[in-house]
Amino acid sequence: MITLIYGGSSSGKSSYAEDYVCNSKYKNKYYLATMKSGDKETEERIKRHRSMRQGKDFVTVELPYDIVNAIEPDADSIILLECMSNLVANEMFRDGKINKASYIVDKILKDINELEAKAGSLVIVSNDVFEDGLQYDETTKEYLRALGEVNAKIAQMADKAVEVIVGIGVER
Repeated sequence: MITLIYGGSSSGKSSYAEDYVCNSKYKNKYYLATMKSGDKETEERIKRHRSMRQGKDFVTVELPYDIVNAIEPDADSIILLECMSNLVANEMFRDGKINKASYIVDKILKDINELEAKAGSLVIVSNDVFEDGLQYDETTKEYLRALGEVNAKIAQMADKAVEVIVGIGVER
């Protein structure tokens, strides 16, 4: 089972997703964190997310890419993947090169399918970064194409999709 939790930056989607996972029937709760520390702001966000998880019985794995190798879940496991926008960026700009959107989309969807096959449930958090209407360079456009395609395909695969607006989940 796949659940997609989607929303804008600081919309409350992470907190919503954590509560969703903690209230699930699954015994083993994995938190797969994909954000890479690169500056002070990012490090603060990582610290805030670690603090939010304290006491929630998550097995946390911090891994910026190759998520399928991160854990060995079973049918009594639920995985919270936080978050797709970071994972797409990490896979795209990996090892000092820029990977093509088509490669990234295929790789991530393959990894998602493998994780879903192993776990009882997979909850994926992703960002809405498509509403500012600004002009972008070609590299950023390629990233947005990859993220948009991954989000759309995950939404099609998902058993449930929830948009989080100011901390309130709205099922779609």
